[in-house]
Amino acid sequence: MTESDLADRSINTIRFLAADAVQKAQSGHPGLPMGVAPLAYVLWTRHMNFDPQDPKWPNRDRFILSPGHGSMLLYAMLHLVGYDLPMEQIQRFRQWGSMTPGHPEYGETPGVETTTGPLGQGFTNGVGMALATEHMAATYNRDQYPVVDHHVYAIVSDGDLMEGISSEAASLAGHLKLGRLVYLYDDNRISIDGSTELSFTENRGARFEAYGWHLSFVEDVLKLDEVDRAIANARADPRPSLIVCRTHIGYGLPTKQDTAAAHGEPPGDEELNGAKKKLGWPLEPRFLVPEDVREHFASSAERGAEKRRIWTEMMDKYRSAHSQLAATWDRVQAGKLPADLETRLPSFEPDEKGMATRASSGKVLNAFAQSLPELIGGSADLTGSNKTDIHGEQPFSRENRKGRYIHFGVREHAMGAMLNGMTLYGGLLPYGGTFLIFSDYVRPAIRLAALMHQQVIYVFTHDSVGLGEDGPTHQPIEQLPSLRAIPNLMVMRPGDANEAAYAWLAAIQRSTGPTALALSRQAVPTLDREQYASAAGTMRGAYVLADLGDRPPEVILLASGTELSLIVEAGATLAADGKTVRLVSFPSWELFEEQSDEYRREVLPAEIRARVAIEAASTFGWERWVGEGGVVLGVNHFGASAPYKEIYQNFGLTSQRIVEEAERLISSAAEEK
Repeated sequence: MTESDLADRSINTIRFLAADAVQKAQSGHPGLPMGVAPLAYVLWTRHMNFDPQDPKWPNRDRFILSPGHGSMLLYAMLHLVGYDLPMEQIQRFRQWGSMTPGHPEYGETPGVETTTGPLGQGFTNGVGMALATEHMAATYNRDQYPVVDHHVYAIVSDGDLMEGISSEAASLAGHLKLGRLVYLYDDNRISIDGSTELSFTENRGARFEAYGWHLSFVEDVLKLDEVDRAIANARADPRPSLIVCRTHIGYGLPTKQDTAAAHGEPPGDEELNGAKKKLGWPLEPRFLVPEDVREHFASSAERGAEKRRIWTEMMDKYRSAHSQLAATWDRVQAGKLPADLETRLPSFEPDEKGMATRASSGKVLNAFAQSLPELIGGSADLTGSNKTDIHGEQPFSRENRKGRYIHFGVREHAMGAMLNGMTLYGGLLPYGGTFLIFSDYVRPAIRLAALMHQQVIYVFTHDSVGLGEDGPTHQPIEQLPSLRAIPNLMVMRPGDANEAAYAWLAAIQRSTGPTALALSRQAVPTLDREQYASAAGTMRGAYVLADLGDRPPEVILLASGTELSLIVEAGATLAADGKTVRLVSFPSWELFEEQSDEYRREVLPAEIRARVAIEAASTFGWERWVGEGGVVLGVNHFGASAPYKEIYQNFGLTSQRIVEEAERLISSAAEEK
């Protein structure tokens, strides 16, 4: 058998493993795997470095299947090259509890680098990974020690290129000259609705050239040497690369090839058998992997294992030659924090005028950045507003790969997905800033960070109608409750400078998911912590700030963020009138939910039904904490353009309103008795 024959058999193995799995599941997308199998074959057998025995090897090449609906392509490759993905799992494609879900899911399948499916996300994750690669190489590589020396590859689709997020990311990748990025574009000219002539006729290549990408074309992906040369040339070019590959969706299917019918439905036994006959493949057994093909793919894994062995030996020498740098590398790769981290926690003195929590957040960020070289991030063109810069750091750029501050430009969605790529890459703790109202632009990436349990920190400032004169277009109303609805996302809205410090500490220590910090534009008092409880209670989500009076509380006042000072004022007024009051600071519902039932009952005793909560946002969800008899003061309509104090007054967000509602509830409770 010639080398060409073996390559053809290997490619057909990929095609029909995928198609057999889709047919058995009676669900899935056979078209992409059958069309791009030659691309995957050349990439994995001739270029990529990986070791299935160590899927997290730091110097591996990364591969992303951005059109995640074609997941069986990736599963077939992972199985064939020897990852821990046995044939039984291929045969259980899309079934309950399998390792082969409908779209690739990070953490479910060894070798899957990121969760893909929402188009454009994988494309942009790869840009984040490429940025991370450049930064880590500049930070840790030394003469004779190329600790970081690899590429980020992806297969991308028409749908990926149509999505706006990819334009955002491609523009920034070209600007930053992220040359370790090599994307193979599956140019099959078919989308779900039919031909791309219906809606997608621009010159895609010219667009990417304008972005500053290296561009090449492969007119026939069956010409494997052309694919090989295109990838080699892309690897050698200092720019990010897009290889436009002419493919045929559902290649081999007798009636469905090059049609939308090949995209997202099982081919059917007759059509599948017709493709096998056409391509000279046995009709039976299904899920056939010839032994010579399996051995051929195993040789690619062996090559990667040898590369890893050489790298590991080099790292042993690196640890001797650069011990301090190597110790930091080992720590960040393990995801461990410095033992002295909490000594960096700043403490803010009482101040009636105080400061905006965005300002205190910036101070805390800079305090922690001194101990955390892995802390890297930026802002979507709002650095001065978000207070996200790291003092003394030069920005990440073409010339300065060591820079820890990233100017993402006005690209909120790309920023979010790039942060996901950076944290998935390993060894980094990324953050990104914008206004809370624009969390709507970041939301798809936030959801995926939460789904993947990735530690990303979002710095969302201008968190309420308190931003004032910019008006309702910029005043978030529904954003807080909608973010709280995302599973595994921790939302934190600190009420003063010291709570902001602990909110950052909680976010840094939380390795199981992302955190959204909601921070104010307007100044709030810094509370006297000798008079009130320690702000360390922030770490428990909610805590008793103070009990006012010498009897059990008659009413509980609850607040998050900037409204904390309002319940403090209201509590003082009520206490002066002889009422007994509990003040509860409530910066994070999610953290409070994680506490024991006993602690939650201590903070919010069930017998105290008179409760008033206030938050300058939609009241949705607060009923859980105030109960049927409680009152929630908030904003269930759009805002207005005016100085923020006037807005608060006109919307009833005042200490006087809190007092009135509390007195009413106390009176009602007394009458019931």
